[in-house]
Amino acid sequence: MKKTSIAHVRAREILDSRGHPTIRTRIILHGGAEGVASVPSGASTGTHEALELRDGDPGRYLGKGVLKAVANVNEIIAPGVVGMDALEQEDLDHRLIELDGTPAKNKLGANAILSVSMAAACAASAALKTPLYDYLGKKRAYILPVPLINILNGGTHADNNLNIQEFLIMPAGSASFEEAIRKAADVFHHLKKLLKKKGYSTAVGDEGGFAPNLKADEEALELIMESIVQAGYRAGGDIFLALDVAASELFEETIYVFKKSDGSKRSSEEMIELYERLVRTYPIISIEDGLAEDDWAGWVRLTARLGKKIQLIGDDIFVTNPDRLKDGIQMGIANSILIKLNQIGTLTETIETVSYAQSQGYSTVISHRSGETEDTFIADLSVALNTGQIKTGSVSRSERVAKYNRLLEIEEELKERGSFAGKRAFAQYIA
Repeated sequence: MKKTSIAHVRAREILDSRGHPTIRTRIILHGGAEGVASVPSGASTGTHEALELRDGDPGRYLGKGVLKAVANVNEIIAPGVVGMDALEQEDLDHRLIELDGTPAKNKLGANAILSVSMAAACAASAALKTPLYDYLGKKRAYILPVPLINILNGGTHADNNLNIQEFLIMPAGSASFEEAIRKAADVFHHLKKLLKKKGYSTAVGDEGGFAPNLKADEEALELIMESIVQAGYRAGGDIFLALDVAASELFEETIYVFKKSDGSKRSSEEMIELYERLVRTYPIISIEDGLAEDDWAGWVRLTARLGKKIQLIGDDIFVTNPDRLKDGIQMGIANSILIKLNQIGTLTETIETVSYAQSQGYSTVISHRSGETEDTFIADLSVALNTGQIKTGSVSRSERVAKYNRLLEIEEELKERGSFAGKRAFAQYIA
């Protein structure tokens, strides 16, 4: 038996950053190498994502337990993959897909399948004594990603009156990842001082950004702009702004309702006009999920109006699914895709989606979920695939910071083999 063949697979239930259960799987190879992976969970989820299997027992974790997914790993998947070579990731992932046999991974659950897929890759890299990014990437040179850092939370990620889900800063005008994180932390702490001065709450939301009640969504942008200046940086030079609107959460039949504040209603056209005004007013160079997941006609108009001016990221509309991405490309929708492993369910499918998007000129943004763990897999993945961007929350809460700390380690390890994406990632949008 090869040293890299799978000898043991065992899953268990753990807690994520919101105190909800999720799944962690450990794989041991015949040579003794181990790999461990934990799967995150989203709050703002697209209806077209692969299935996250939950128990549904109201008497246990409010129905959110994952014992069914754990049992599927231990009783169905494990016997099906033991003896396979962990180095053959595609073969392993195809076996996982076959064991499930459904398009959306409804039988075993994408969370169960992904935990095994990721753990196998970790075990393989450990067996070869190779960093995960180098094992997955196999490149001579790598790009460290620009972080999209969520410093003000709203929407489903916070118990406040902000409709827009994430207000983000992008320290693209930095020479290194280390410098980018330092600048982001400076702005984060100056924002905290500013919120205190104005009598606003400095409690944080699901992803570590502050979650105050404000006069309006736009005040969040004004506060961030002021914080950038107070930190000694140039908005639109050192640091740029981004939004994740999560518009599917606002969509009701044919209209967008700002229900967390004044209840105002907007058509797709009025949402586009709002973004056009915000982009003219603030140094916003990226908007994610500006319209709802099934508002394809609206997305076509949005892309026609803003697609050459800023990055338009599709998350809920694409859900890391290559078929939906191909449809979007054919229709001229968006110019970027958010990549979440658990939306599709295996590492191989994720890599295929990234490769296809990049081949079509779409930028790719590796992303966390709002319910996270200390697992740093996505940090290595963003470097391995040279995505140039990563979105993994604020510079607070350890499950978010763990990813940034891992990227700091990677940058130090790479030395001359690595370079920071910086403004190169947004060259077409920055004058």
